[in-house]
Amino acid sequence: MENAVTERDQQMDQPGEALSTVTDKVAVVPSPATTGTIARMRALFSSLRPRQWTKNLAIFAGVVFSQRLLERSALEHAVLAFAAFCLACSTIYLLNDLLDLKNDRQHPVKRTRPLASGRLPISWAIAAMGILLVLCATLTFFIFLTPIAAQPDIYTDLGGGSFLFAASIGAYLLMMVLYSVRLKHVVLLDVFIIASGFVLRILAGAVVIPVSISPWLYLVAILLSLFLALSKRRHELMLLQGDASNHRAILKEYSLPMLDQMITIVTAATLMAYSLYTFQGPTG
Repeated sequence: MENAVTERDQQMDQPGEALSTVTDKVAVVPSPATTGTIARMRALFSSLRPRQWTKNLAIFAGVVFSQRLLERSALEHAVLAFAAFCLACSTIYLLNDLLDLKNDRQHPVKRTRPLASGRLPISWAIAAMGILLVLCATLTFFIFLTPIAAQPDIYTDLGGGSFLFAASIGAYLLMMVLYSVRLKHVVLLDVFIIASGFVLRILAGAVVIPVSISPWLYLVAILLSLFLALSKRRHELMLLQGDASNHRAILKEYSLPMLDQMITIVTAATLMAYSLYTFQGPTG
């Protein structure tokens, strides 16, 4: 009898912990208002992360630096390439959310994502990935069917600009799948993979027109991408603090002093490379 009274008193003295436990259990159960078709469509669109599509604007570097922005055929090809990469990127975002589902539910911010919160069914995400890949392949094939006739293809010896674009987007998908499955757990290689994604975007935007891009521009893109990737790792360490390694195992290999030093080095190298590109690199 005394033991029963003691246990009851302990539960009354710790209402916050009990409430927290109940809240955690309820948080992952979608309410009826979020299980309708319209709500799921909205959740799916959110999972595609349209705000991240701005990264694909790097594809327009080729048409801008080659001074062909006002050329209709070149601009159309650049827009098609942009749309294809947006579809490819959204496919990878869905794959990441599926693979990181368990960890995202423990993250203070990512736990509200549609898949982690239960607002988007897993079956919907898998089906959407298949549809996105088909649409991406369709746009890529359409680029093959509409070559730019006004300008000779400088990449003919390599199979043509359209072929190189298809190879670029295929390499991006393969690289990001390997990143999602394994390479994101390898220290430093993870940030280099992220940086390589930006370089592939610039390369794809150049070959789809097709024009040549200065190696200096690729170097600046690599360094700037490294800066963004390292800054992202630093932000995660600051946000998660002691729980960082529990959410993403690779974060235990990084430290704030290490990331600060690397960011400083990359920043200086980026400014130096851009200065050299401005004075010595040709236009485009």
